[in-house]
Amino acid sequence: MSDDSFRNLIDEHWTALQAEQTTDERRLRVSQLPVATSQGSLAVAVDHDGHRHVLVPVHTHRKIRSGLDGPVLQLRKRPLEDEETYQTYADLACLRSDLNDLFTELCVDVLSAVQGMPENAVKALYRVLDRWKALFQSQGAPLGAEQVAGLFGELLVLNRLLQLDSSAHRFWRGPQGHHHDFVAGAMAVEVKTSSAGGARSPRIHGLDQLDPPEAGTLCLVWLRLDRPTTSGSGLGFLELLEQTLHSCDDESALLELLAEAGYRPVDAERYRDMCFVVTEERWYRVTSDFPRLTTRTLAAAGIPVSVLDVEYTIDLSGDVQARMTPDEVSTLIDCLIQESV
Repeated sequence: MSDDSFRNLIDEHWTALQAEQTTDERRLRVSQLPVATSQGSLAVAVDHDGHRHVLVPVHTHRKIRSGLDGPVLQLRKRPLEDEETYQTYADLACLRSDLNDLFTELCVDVLSAVQGMPENAVKALYRVLDRWKALFQSQGAPLGAEQVAGLFGELLVLNRLLQLDSSAHRFWRGPQGHHHDFVAGAMAVEVKTSSAGGARSPRIHGLDQLDPPEAGTLCLVWLRLDRPTTSGSGLGFLELLEQTLHSCDDESALLELLAEAGYRPVDAERYRDMCFVVTEERWYRVTSDFPRLTTRTLAAAGIPVSVLDVEYTIDLSGDVQARMTPDEVSTLIDCLIQESV
């Protein structure tokens, strides 16, 4: 089966289970899946609290990995018995209903992995969990306000690219440590955000951040973000995140990029009230007369470059630098998409 087929399959089964009458606290509503292993078929279930489960059949004496016990995922060994059968499972449950969509994607990966390794389904399950672990465990501090604003700006640009190419997440290179946020062939885009009320003075990190690709083109996107003054106005960070995930054809890959950028679903509630209004948006071509410091410009001026971790601020106020027109921006985005074809 394809991933889409698995996704539709488990969604249909969970929907049917949730429509059934609620069982007592110790029982599950279970539905078998047409995915066979050497120990039996996989199943999905819904418990008394409405939490979703995926059940991987295991031998009665098989030990199940410990350590995964919330707050989002729980893995344990569970025997199930009815009038005719007795089966032991590795029971993976999602304890956060607001993350059901992500849990579905994880389960799609589990079904796909088990399909390719039916003789050792638990090993396939562990492989998927190890790959997703960074997305469901809070490691390190949550994003600060400035970091959320910066990520918000990058997601705005990514969302625009995804409207033209649902695979455009592959252009997003910033989370992986690249000195440009978006790269496609010889074209690159760097995104900067500033808080409302401040000058048009983005902070530049490093001597290569405003250095175009070799024989290529670099554009700088500057966004002024304001916090809404009235309830319900502006665009929520989580709302934009969901829009971006919906537009992307590979949510798992995008979630991995978000994790590298510092966002993890377990911290979602911390960002629930973070909304922004884009009060100004400017796109610039970084040409030879653009205000910047790079290794190339310093070398051309005869200044030896022997310093590290350079940071500086550029001034984009007034008409010092001509901004791109909306038509030019649209053309550039089209070219960015075509560059990777």
